[in-house]
Amino acid sequence: MRCCGDDLRGDPEAASGIGAVAELTGAQIAHYQLEREIGRGGTGVVYLAKDLRLDRVVALKLLAPERTRDDVFRRRFSHDSRVAAAIDHPHIVPIYEVGEADGLLYIATRYIAGQDLAALLDRDGPLPVTAALAIAAQVASALDAAHEHGLVHRDVKPGSILVAERTGSDDSFHAYLTDFGLTQKSLSPTGFTSAGQFVGTVDYAAPEQISGRPVDGRSDLYSLACVVYETLAGKPPFHRDNDMALLWAHQYDPPPALSEARPGIAPGVDAVMAKGLAKSPEDRYASCQEFVAQMRHAALRPDDAGAPMRSRPDGPPSSPLPAESVGSTPPGPPFDDDDDEW
Repeated sequence: MRCCGDDLRGDPEAASGIGAVAELTGAQIAHYQLEREIGRGGTGVVYLAKDLRLDRVVALKLLAPERTRDDVFRRRFSHDSRVAAAIDHPHIVPIYEVGEADGLLYIATRYIAGQDLAALLDRDGPLPVTAALAIAAQVASALDAAHEHGLVHRDVKPGSILVAERTGSDDSFHAYLTDFGLTQKSLSPTGFTSAGQFVGTVDYAAPEQISGRPVDGRSDLYSLACVVYETLAGKPPFHRDNDMALLWAHQYDPPPALSEARPGIAPGVDAVMAKGLAKSPEDRYASCQEFVAQMRHAALRPDDAGAPMRSRPDGPPSSPLPAESVGSTPPGPPFDDDDDEW
């Protein structure tokens, strides 16, 4: 099971280091009793835990010791997690606490019953257009809120998007963006850590991240476009035999047409996707919500998809769709499935 955006690809040192925190079920870290492991990956191990002070269940992520020993990362992690915790948004997983105990950095968040988008795609394949764009709208809203606070996620991917299923609505998923505690401030000049490690996942990395150029919210927009492409096509836009070829493709190869990978979808989405995946940040949309709104317009209003929506001078484009179908979906009860829990 995938959990909380953890991904072993591209970080063998961290992958080997998580074993040091892998056998702590039943132990107590700070005031958290670890009940069972619910996920692991390149950045650490996630436990279902009980907060003994407040008597509530949380998801407790213990970071790999290699991360803890990196002083620059520790300071950045602590600062950025606290900034992210201050963002009150229905599609960002609430952060309860960030701390250090027994030589381990930890982050406690709300426990979300469900699965991540990567697991959902593995299970169901490409999603219906309305469901894919509903998830995209929720994630876009979360990203834009983070960008307004000066945070750049840098690792937007299906594994960092949690989904709780609902019934009785076309928008049958409530999406949460997670792992904001593992981001870097947008003032950091490149997509690399102080140790020269690439920050991001290769399938969804923006060209400027790969080349070490300055990154901002438009880098997250590029990654979101890759995710939206995958939710509709069943695979990321670029697929190559090795990581080096994939990195090259992100920087230099034109994105494939989504309408060819997803038969039956309105061809107008190709132009929108091409702008979302533009090589230069200046050529992309101004916000993640603008990108998703244009995708919805092209996919769900194919008769006039050739005419882009007009943008208001002070905000994202006005939408021809009802407001409730464009914005974020209101919170609903989580999907309680004992086989897929966070």
